[in-house]
Amino acid sequence: MSIDPTIYYAAIPAVLLVGLTKGGMGEALALMGVPLLAMAVPPVQAAAILLPILVVMDWVSLWIWRKHNNRQLLKMMLPGALLGIAIGWATSAYVPRDALRLIIGLITVLFVLRYFYNSWRVRHGHIIEPKPHRLLPAAFFGTLSGYGSFVAHAGGAPFQVYGLPLKLPPRDYTGAAVRFFAILNFIKLGPYFALGQLDTTNLTISATLVPLAIAATAFGGFMVKRMKPEVFYPFMYSMALIAGTKLVYDGILAFT
Repeated sequence: MSIDPTIYYAAIPAVLLVGLTKGGMGEALALMGVPLLAMAVPPVQAAAILLPILVVMDWVSLWIWRKHNNRQLLKMMLPGALLGIAIGWATSAYVPRDALRLIIGLITVLFVLRYFYNSWRVRHGHIIEPKPHRLLPAAFFGTLSGYGSFVAHAGGAPFQVYGLPLKLPPRDYTGAAVRFFAILNFIKLGPYFALGQLDTTNLTISATLVPLAIAATAFGGFMVKRMKPEVFYPFMYSMALIAGTKLVYDGILAFT
C-alpha cells in the first residue's frame, strides 16, 4: 500500500473546513470539503475518505452539544430523511447528481433571499413570527435532505430550509442538527462499504486525519456556543446562501 503524500495538501484544508461545519458553523463550509479533496483523488474516493472522518466528527459534536437538542425537530424530519437515503440508494445510478445539486441550490437561494427580505420588513415595522412545525414540509425537506446527503453530499441545505424559520434557540437548533446528521452519516457507512470504497488505503488516510478533525470540530463548537441569536441567525442564513450558490454553480457548470 503506497499513499501519495501530496494528497494531504488537499486533505488537510478539506478536513479543517468540514470540522468547523460539524462543530456547528453551517453547511457552506462542508460543501467545499469533497471538491477540495477531489483535486487530489477521484470524487468517489474523496467522499469515501471523508465519510469515516465525518463519523468521528459526529461523535465529537454529539459530546459538545450533548445538553442541547430539539426532539420535535428530529421527530419531524428523521422519518423523511431515512426514506430519502433509501430512495437515493435505490436510484443513485439513474438520477443525475448535478441536476439534484441545481434544484437544491435554487430552493436554498430563494429561501435565503426571502429571509433577508423579511429582515428588511422587520426593520420597517413588520413582525415576522416563527414558523410552526408542519408535517408535510417536514416530510418533504426531510426526504430531500436524506436523498441529497446520500447522492450528492448536499443534505444540509434542505434541513436549514425547514429548521431555521422555526427560530429555535441557537444551541437547541445546533444540537438537533448535529444529531440529525450523525444518524444519517452512520447509516451511510453501509452503502459505502458495499461499494468497496472503505478499503485499507482510504481508511489509512482517514485515520491520519482524525486528530485534525477532532480539533477543528471542537473549535467550531466553541465559536457557535458563544454566538448570540442576533449573530447566529444572520450567520447561518449567510452560510446557507453560500451553500446554495455553490450548489447552483456546480449544477450549471456540469451542464455547460
